[in-house]
Amino acid sequence: MVNFTEEIKTEIIKNFPGGRPCAIAALSAFIRTSGSLVKSDGNYGFELSSESELTAHFFADIAENYLGAEISGFTSSSDLSSGRDKLVFTCLSERSTEVLREAGILGEDDDGLFIDFAIGQNVVSPQSCGSAYISGAFLGGGSCTLPDVNSMSSTGYHFEVVFRNRITANDFCDLLCSYDILAKLVMRKDSAVVYLKSIDSISAVLSLMGADRALKKLKELARERDNSNNENRVNNCSVSNIDRTVSASVKQVQAIEVIRSTIGLQSLDENLFSVAEGRLADKNASMQELADRLNISKSCLNHRFRKIMEMAKQLGEG
Repeated sequence: MVNFTEEIKTEIIKNFPGGRPCAIAALSAFIRTSGSLVKSDGNYGFELSSESELTAHFFADIAENYLGAEISGFTSSSDLSSGRDKLVFTCLSERSTEVLREAGILGEDDDGLFIDFAIGQNVVSPQSCGSAYISGAFLGGGSCTLPDVNSMSSTGYHFEVVFRNRITANDFCDLLCSYDILAKLVMRKDSAVVYLKSIDSISAVLSLMGADRALKKLKELARERDNSNNENRVNNCSVSNIDRTVSASVKQVQAIEVIRSTIGLQSLDENLFSVAEGRLADKNASMQELADRLNISKSCLNHRFRKIMEMAKQLGEG
Protein backbone atom coordinates (compact mmCIF):
# COMPACT_ATOMS: atom_id res chain seq x y z
CA MET A 1 0.00 0.00 0.00
CA VAL A 2 1.36 3.43 -0.98
CA ASN A 3 1.99 5.61 2.07
CA PHE A 4 1.23 9.32 2.27
CA THR A 5 4.81 10.39 1.63
CA GLU A 6 4.98 8.35 -1.57
CA GLU A 7 1.63 9.79 -2.69
CA ILE A 8 2.99 13.31 -2.28
CA LYS A 9 6.23 12.56 -4.13
CA THR A 10 4.41 10.91 -7.03
CA GLU A 11 2.12 13.93 -7.31
CA ILE A 12 5.04 16.40 -7.17
CA ILE A 13 6.74 14.65 -10.09
CA LYS A 14 3.51 14.43 -12.07
CA ASN A 15 2.77 18.15 -11.62
CA PHE A 16 6.33 19.49 -11.83
CA PRO A 17 6.14 22.76 -13.79
CA GLY A 18 9.23 22.12 -15.90
CA GLY A 19 11.55 24.77 -17.31
CA ARG A 20 15.29 24.96 -16.90
CA PRO A 21 15.42 27.35 -13.88
CA CYS A 22 12.99 25.19 -11.88
CA ALA A 23 14.85 22.03 -12.93
CA ILE A 24 18.12 23.50 -11.59
CA ALA A 25 16.42 24.50 -8.32
CA ALA A 26 14.87 21.06 -7.82
CA LEU A 27 18.13 19.26 -8.62
CA SER A 28 20.09 21.56 -6.30
CA ALA A 29 17.75 20.70 -3.41
CA PHE A 30 17.85 16.99 -4.23
CA ILE A 31 21.66 17.01 -4.15
CA ARG A 32 21.54 18.76 -0.75
CA THR A 33 19.34 16.02 0.70
CA SER A 34 20.13 12.80 -1.19
CA GLY A 35 23.38 13.43 -2.94
CA SER A 36 27.12 13.56 -2.43
CA LEU A 37 29.88 15.22 -4.40
CA VAL A 38 32.55 13.28 -6.26
CA LYS A 39 35.70 14.46 -8.01
CA SER A 40 37.89 12.96 -10.71
CA ASP A 41 40.52 14.42 -13.04
CA GLY A 42 39.79 17.93 -11.81
CA ASN A 43 36.06 17.65 -12.49
CA TYR A 44 33.39 17.81 -9.83
CA GLY A 45 30.32 15.66 -10.11
CA PHE A 46 27.58 14.26 -7.94
CA GLU A 47 26.16 10.92 -6.95
CA LEU A 48 22.43 10.69 -6.27
CA SER A 49 20.39 7.95 -4.62
CA SER A 50 16.72 7.28 -4.04
CA GLU A 51 14.55 4.44 -2.79
CA SER A 52 12.01 5.42 -5.45
CA GLU A 53 12.66 4.35 -9.01
CA LEU A 54 10.28 7.06 -10.20
CA THR A 55 12.22 9.76 -8.31
CA ALA A 56 15.61 8.48 -9.48
CA HIS A 57 14.58 8.52 -13.13
CA PHE A 58 12.95 11.94 -12.69
CA PHE A 59 16.22 13.54 -11.60
CA ALA A 60 18.28 11.59 -14.11
CA ASP A 61 15.97 13.01 -16.77
CA ILE A 62 16.45 16.54 -15.38
CA ALA A 63 20.23 16.18 -15.43
CA GLU A 64 20.33 14.83 -18.99
CA ASN A 65 17.48 16.57 -20.80
CA TYR A 66 17.33 19.93 -19.04
CA LEU A 67 20.98 20.44 -18.14
CA GLY A 68 22.82 18.36 -20.72
CA ALA A 69 24.81 16.36 -18.18
CA GLU A 70 25.85 12.78 -18.80
CA ILE A 71 24.57 10.13 -16.39
CA SER A 72 26.44 6.95 -15.58
CA GLY A 73 24.51 3.67 -15.35
CA PHE A 74 22.10 3.00 -12.54
CA THR A 75 23.15 0.61 -9.79
CA SER A 76 21.25 -0.78 -6.82
CA SER A 77 22.60 -0.81 -3.29
CA SER A 78 21.16 -1.65 0.11
CA ASP A 79 20.73 1.07 2.73
CA LEU A 80 22.15 -0.35 5.96
CA SER A 81 20.08 1.96 8.19
CA SER A 82 16.69 1.24 6.58
CA GLY A 83 17.34 -2.16 5.04
CA ARG A 84 15.73 -0.97 1.79
CA ASP A 85 17.30 -0.92 -1.66
CA LYS A 86 18.33 2.34 -3.27
CA LEU A 87 18.96 3.25 -6.87
CA VAL A 88 22.21 5.12 -7.32
CA PHE A 89 23.50 7.00 -10.34
CA THR A 90 26.45 9.30 -10.98
CA CYS A 91 26.99 12.45 -13.01
CA LEU A 92 30.71 13.18 -13.48
CA SER A 93 32.03 15.05 -16.49
CA GLU A 94 33.16 18.50 -17.54
CA ARG A 95 29.51 19.48 -17.78
CA SER A 96 28.72 18.24 -14.25
CA THR A 97 31.05 20.85 -12.75
CA GLU A 98 29.14 23.60 -14.51
CA VAL A 99 25.82 22.10 -13.40
CA LEU A 100 26.98 22.22 -9.78
CA ARG A 101 27.94 25.87 -10.21
CA GLU A 102 24.56 26.71 -11.71
CA ALA A 103 22.86 24.83 -8.87
CA GLY A 104 24.73 26.90 -6.28
CA ILE A 105 26.49 23.84 -4.88
CA LEU A 106 29.92 25.05 -5.99
CA GLY A 107 31.13 28.60 -5.55
CA GLU A 108 34.30 30.19 -6.83
CA ASP A 109 36.72 32.71 -5.35
CA ASP A 110 40.35 33.68 -5.85
CA ASP A 111 41.45 30.28 -4.55
CA GLY A 112 39.23 28.41 -6.98
CA LEU A 113 36.12 26.29 -6.55
CA PHE A 114 34.64 25.58 -3.10
CA ILE A 115 31.53 23.88 -1.72
CA ASP A 116 28.85 26.45 -0.86
CA PHE A 117 26.29 25.21 1.66
CA ALA A 118 24.05 28.27 1.43
CA ILE A 119 20.99 28.35 -0.83
CA GLY A 120 21.80 30.96 -3.45
CA GLN A 121 19.11 33.52 -4.23
CA ASN A 122 19.83 33.07 -7.92
CA VAL A 123 18.74 29.41 -7.55
CA VAL A 124 15.35 30.11 -5.95
CA SER A 125 14.42 33.16 -8.02
CA PRO A 126 11.87 33.74 -9.44
CA GLN A 127 9.26 32.59 -6.92
CA SER A 128 8.27 29.54 -8.96
CA CYS A 129 11.81 28.25 -8.57
CA GLY A 130 11.49 28.60 -4.80
CA SER A 131 8.58 26.16 -4.81
CA ALA A 132 10.56 23.88 -7.16
CA TYR A 133 13.43 23.92 -4.65
CA ILE A 134 11.06 22.96 -1.84
CA SER A 135 9.68 20.15 -4.00
CA GLY A 136 13.17 18.87 -4.81
CA ALA A 137 14.12 18.91 -1.13
CA PHE A 138 11.04 16.90 -0.22
CA LEU A 139 11.71 14.39 -3.00
CA GLY A 140 15.20 13.88 -1.62
CA GLY A 141 14.80 13.99 2.13
CA GLY A 142 11.16 14.55 2.93
CA SER A 143 8.43 12.63 4.68
CA CYS A 144 4.91 13.38 5.87
CA THR A 145 2.83 11.35 8.30
CA LEU A 146 -0.80 11.66 9.32
CA PRO A 147 -2.42 10.73 12.64
CA ASP A 148 -5.02 8.05 13.22
CA VAL A 149 -8.44 9.48 12.46
CA ASN A 150 -9.77 8.04 15.73
CA SER A 151 -7.04 9.60 17.85
CA MET A 152 -8.22 12.32 20.25
CA SER A 153 -4.74 13.86 20.32
CA SER A 154 -4.28 17.20 18.54
CA THR A 155 -0.80 16.08 17.46
CA GLY A 156 0.23 13.48 14.93
CA TYR A 157 0.61 15.65 11.83
CA HIS A 158 4.29 15.74 10.89
CA PHE A 159 6.13 17.04 7.83
CA GLU A 160 9.92 17.08 7.64
CA VAL A 161 12.88 17.45 5.31
CA VAL A 162 16.30 16.16 6.35
CA PHE A 163 19.42 18.02 5.23
CA ARG A 164 23.07 17.07 5.49
CA ASN A 165 24.11 20.33 7.19
CA ARG A 166 22.62 23.09 9.31
CA ILE A 167 23.53 25.97 6.98
CA THR A 168 21.33 24.69 4.16
CA ALA A 169 18.59 23.78 6.63
CA ASN A 170 18.57 27.30 8.08
CA ASP A 171 18.30 28.79 4.61
CA PHE A 172 15.49 26.35 3.83
CA CYS A 173 13.59 27.64 6.90
CA ASP A 174 14.07 31.16 5.56
CA LEU A 175 12.80 30.06 2.15
CA LEU A 176 9.65 28.60 3.72
CA CYS A 177 9.24 31.78 5.76
CA SER A 178 9.18 33.80 2.52
CA TYR A 179 5.95 31.90 1.78
CA ASP A 180 4.63 32.61 5.32
CA ILE A 181 5.33 29.03 6.41
CA LEU A 182 7.07 28.98 9.80
CA ALA A 183 9.18 25.85 10.26
CA LYS A 184 11.32 24.59 13.12
CA LEU A 185 14.80 23.07 12.94
CA VAL A 186 16.35 20.39 15.09
CA MET A 187 19.64 18.50 14.87
CA ARG A 188 19.27 14.71 14.67
CA LYS A 189 22.72 13.17 15.00
CA ASP A 190 24.64 14.56 12.01
CA SER A 191 21.55 15.72 10.14
CA ALA A 192 19.54 18.94 10.28
CA VAL A 193 15.78 18.35 10.25
CA VAL A 194 13.33 21.07 9.20
CA TYR A 195 9.81 20.18 10.32
CA LEU A 196 6.22 21.35 10.47
CA LYS A 197 3.51 20.19 12.88
CA SER A 198 0.41 22.30 12.24
CA ILE A 199 -2.27 21.39 9.71
CA ASP A 200 -2.22 24.93 8.30
CA SER A 201 1.52 24.96 7.62
CA ILE A 202 1.53 21.44 6.15
CA SER A 203 -1.45 22.37 3.97
CA ALA A 204 0.39 25.45 2.74
CA VAL A 205 3.53 23.54 1.77
CA LEU A 206 1.54 20.79 0.01
CA SER A 207 -0.24 23.46 -2.01
CA LEU A 208 3.09 25.10 -2.79
CA MET A 209 4.49 21.83 -4.13
CA GLY A 210 1.44 21.21 -6.30
CA ALA A 211 0.30 18.17 -4.31
CA ASP A 212 -3.40 19.03 -4.51
CA ARG A 213 -4.69 15.47 -4.10
CA ALA A 214 -2.57 15.00 -1.00
CA LEU A 215 -3.84 18.35 0.30
CA LYS A 216 -7.43 17.21 -0.24
CA LYS A 217 -6.70 13.98 1.65
CA LEU A 218 -5.19 15.97 4.53
CA LYS A 219 -8.23 18.24 4.76
CA GLU A 220 -10.64 15.28 4.65
CA LEU A 221 -8.73 13.58 7.46
CA ALA A 222 -8.79 16.79 9.51
CA ARG A 223 -12.57 17.02 9.06
CA GLU A 224 -13.03 13.37 10.06
CA ARG A 225 -10.91 13.89 13.16
CA ASP A 226 -12.82 17.04 14.09
CA ASN A 227 -16.14 15.21 13.71
CA SER A 228 -14.82 12.22 15.66
CA ASN A 229 -13.41 14.44 18.42
CA ASN A 230 -16.65 16.43 18.65
CA GLU A 231 -18.64 13.21 18.90
CA ASN A 232 -16.29 11.93 21.60
CA ARG A 233 -16.60 15.21 23.51
CA VAL A 234 -20.40 15.00 23.34
CA ASN A 235 -20.33 11.39 24.51
CA ASN A 236 -17.92 12.22 27.32
CA CYS A 237 -20.09 15.15 28.33
CA SER A 238 -23.16 12.89 28.37
CA VAL A 239 -21.36 10.29 30.47
CA SER A 240 -20.16 12.99 32.83
CA ASN A 241 -23.69 14.33 33.21
CA ILE A 242 -25.01 10.83 33.88
CA ASP A 243 -22.31 10.29 36.50
CA ARG A 244 -23.23 13.56 38.22
CA THR A 245 -26.92 12.69 38.11
CA VAL A 246 -26.32 9.25 39.64
CA SER A 247 -24.01 10.69 42.32
CA ALA A 248 -26.54 13.36 43.29
CA SER A 249 -29.39 10.86 43.35
CA VAL A 250 -27.45 8.48 45.62
CA LYS A 251 -26.75 11.28 48.11
CA GLN A 252 -30.37 12.42 48.03
CA VAL A 253 -31.69 8.90 48.61
CA GLN A 254 -29.25 8.40 51.49
CA ALA A 255 -30.46 11.62 53.11
CA ILE A 256 -34.11 10.62 52.69
CA GLU A 257 -33.39 7.21 54.24
CA VAL A 258 -31.77 8.90 57.26
CA ILE A 259 -34.91 10.95 57.78
CA ARG A 260 -37.19 7.94 57.32
CA SER A 261 -35.22 5.81 59.79
CA THR A 262 -35.19 8.51 62.47
CA ILE A 263 -38.20 10.83 62.53
CA GLY A 264 -40.10 9.36 59.57
CA LEU A 265 -40.98 10.98 56.26
CA GLN A 266 -44.45 11.96 57.58
CA SER A 267 -42.73 14.54 59.74
CA LEU A 268 -41.74 16.49 56.60
CA ASP A 269 -43.93 19.31 55.36
CA GLU A 270 -45.99 18.71 52.24
CA ASN A 271 -43.43 20.21 49.85
CA LEU A 272 -40.46 18.26 51.19
CA PHE A 273 -42.50 15.07 51.44
CA SER A 274 -43.51 15.23 47.77
CA VAL A 275 -39.87 15.72 46.79
CA ALA A 276 -38.69 12.79 48.93
CA GLU A 277 -41.48 10.59 47.66
CA GLY A 278 -40.72 11.54 44.04
CA ARG A 279 -37.03 10.72 44.40
CA LEU A 280 -37.69 7.33 46.00
CA ALA A 281 -40.16 6.54 43.21
CA ASP A 282 -37.49 7.14 40.52
CA LYS A 283 -33.92 7.08 41.74
CA ASN A 284 -32.49 7.44 38.20
CA ALA A 285 -34.44 10.55 37.15
CA SER A 286 -32.45 13.70 36.46
CA MET A 287 -33.21 16.83 38.45
CA GLN A 288 -34.97 18.35 35.44
CA GLU A 289 -37.08 15.25 34.91
CA LEU A 290 -38.05 15.16 38.58
CA ALA A 291 -38.84 18.90 38.60
CA ASP A 292 -41.11 18.47 35.58
CA ARG A 293 -43.00 15.62 37.25
CA LEU A 294 -43.53 17.65 40.43
CA ASN A 295 -44.51 20.69 38.36
CA ILE A 296 -41.92 22.93 39.99
CA SER A 297 -38.79 24.67 38.75
CA LYS A 298 -35.39 23.01 38.90
CA SER A 299 -34.10 25.73 41.21
CA CYS A 300 -37.03 25.15 43.55
CA LEU A 301 -36.28 21.41 43.54
CA ASN A 302 -32.63 22.10 44.36
CA HIS A 303 -33.69 24.35 47.23
CA ARG A 304 -35.94 21.66 48.72
CA PHE A 305 -33.28 18.98 48.41
CA ARG A 306 -30.80 21.26 50.20
CA LYS A 307 -33.27 21.43 53.07
CA ILE A 308 -33.62 17.64 53.12
CA MET A 309 -29.82 17.17 53.02
CA GLU A 310 -29.33 19.66 55.86
CA MET A 311 -32.05 17.97 57.97
CA ALA A 312 -30.48 14.54 57.38
CA LYS A 313 -27.08 15.89 58.34
CA GLN A 314 -28.41 17.28 61.65
CA LEU A 315 -30.24 14.01 62.39
CA GLY A 316 -27.14 12.02 61.59
CA GLU A 317 -25.00 14.11 63.87
CA GLY A 318 -27.58 13.89 66.58
